[in-house]
Amino acid sequence: MSADDSARVLIFDTTLRDGEQSPGCSMSRDEKLRVARALAELGVDVIEAGFPAASAGDWEAVHEVARQVRGPVICALARCSADDIDKAWSAVAVAERPRLHVFLATSAIHREHKLNMAREEIIRVAVEGVRRARGHCADVEFSPEDASRTELEFLGAVVQAVVDAGATTINIPDTVGYTTPQEFHETFSYLRAQVRGIDRITLSVHCHDDLGMAVANSLSAVRAGARQVECTINGIGERAGNCALEEVVMALATRAAQFGARTGIHTQRLYPTCRLVSALTGMPIPRNKAVTGENAFAHESGIHQHGMLRHAATYEIMRPQDVGLTRSHLVLGKHSGRHAFRERVRELGFELDAGELDEAFTRFKALADRKKELFDGDIEALVLQVESGTGGPWTLVSLTTEATTGADASAVVHLRHSDGRAIEQAASGDGPVDAALTAIEHAIGLPLRLDKFEVRSVSGGEDAQGEALLTVECEGRSYRGSSVSTNIVEAGVLAFLEVINRIEQSRAARRPRSAAGVA
Repeated sequence: MSADDSARVLIFDTTLRDGEQSPGCSMSRDEKLRVARALAELGVDVIEAGFPAASAGDWEAVHEVARQVRGPVICALARCSADDIDKAWSAVAVAERPRLHVFLATSAIHREHKLNMAREEIIRVAVEGVRRARGHCADVEFSPEDASRTELEFLGAVVQAVVDAGATTINIPDTVGYTTPQEFHETFSYLRAQVRGIDRITLSVHCHDDLGMAVANSLSAVRAGARQVECTINGIGERAGNCALEEVVMALATRAAQFGARTGIHTQRLYPTCRLVSALTGMPIPRNKAVTGENAFAHESGIHQHGMLRHAATYEIMRPQDVGLTRSHLVLGKHSGRHAFRERVRELGFELDAGELDEAFTRFKALADRKKELFDGDIEALVLQVESGTGGPWTLVSLTTEATTGADASAVVHLRHSDGRAIEQAASGDGPVDAALTAIEHAIGLPLRLDKFEVRSVSGGEDAQGEALLTVECEGRSYRGSSVSTNIVEAGVLAFLEVINRIEQSRAARRPRSAAGVA
């Protein structure tokens, strides 16, 4: 390995696997394909497409990503069991560059309370899993689940055994977000010193954010010799989430001299990719989110503004353009043409095909007729609606609401199903949003419970578009939806229909997950 190669850190994206395990973040096959293509354009090295043994829907989604997406390595996760490994291989074998990722818990608490296995049996099962995977595929990754709470000596023994068995990547996960940067640095240093042949394999890190240190722990592992970082877009994932891809990538880029490492990520694609995943999962990006939040490059303090006017570097350590953001604001209106709109969309970091551009431009002209001023946020919202639309069987034909002070509001919704059904339903409620959502629930007949309803502005001005974000529970599963409109009641209705369409697609394509406790 050359000095230049030794500085290269691979980015292993697990948005489609670990990220999707976050409550309410499940994606359909087509949505996973859209995200996978965006990740390929972003320049990630490995896409972990899913856990094929978990459900028939997961198998199909992994298979389609493996079949259609070229460029990155396409990886499938499996437990150290013959059935899991064979099923994972059957899903990912069609990939241009396939990988099998097998895992087994190693910590004392998992050995005793989850697996009921002794140390010797853990090593035997891990070795058998790696060997079976190598029988299918030359690229095999192994993860000792809950490695950060595993005794160092035993962790070293497990890693030594699977390296000898043929694993080509060893991933050390902080599965429950328990470790600290210094402690994790010591773990990686120990493995590099004690495991024979570790210089022949890729050492990887996978951190969760339960104590808010996922990015810091991942960077500490890089300093200790890890050359693959496992992460997700927007840091989504189980519990408090994972190491955020955009944060670790920009930390390595911004502090290159400190870490002596680099990635192959096209950083200008970070912002649009983060927004796409946010729209598809219904999980908004917090305003104060590092790197891609709305406030990441905003300055309100007079002292800060004065410094920025003199020199941007006084208060900005990154350029917004480096992550795909722009400083421009009001640039388009109802008299703007298709060419200007297309160029603005490109400047914002999005690439649309001809059909998507037609739809986005039609929506843009309709919005421009209603709004005095259009901001970048308006354009971005339109594009994301086009890119992330779930389609689905139900569409809104019309909505009528009436609200009077001191009385219940009323709503009438007219819905159409792709099978030709048309339903008109009236309902009353505590406000127009409640009435409209109640009417839809009665019309469709799903057992839904609205857990959360939020509204935020996506642009400036008196006629700003509002984004409705809601969380709905159905049959024990949580779903999130979002939509944008200058009419916030309409935005809520469209977000509710997005959730209903997700539920119907999920019912058709998925069985309940049969596996849990993954790295």
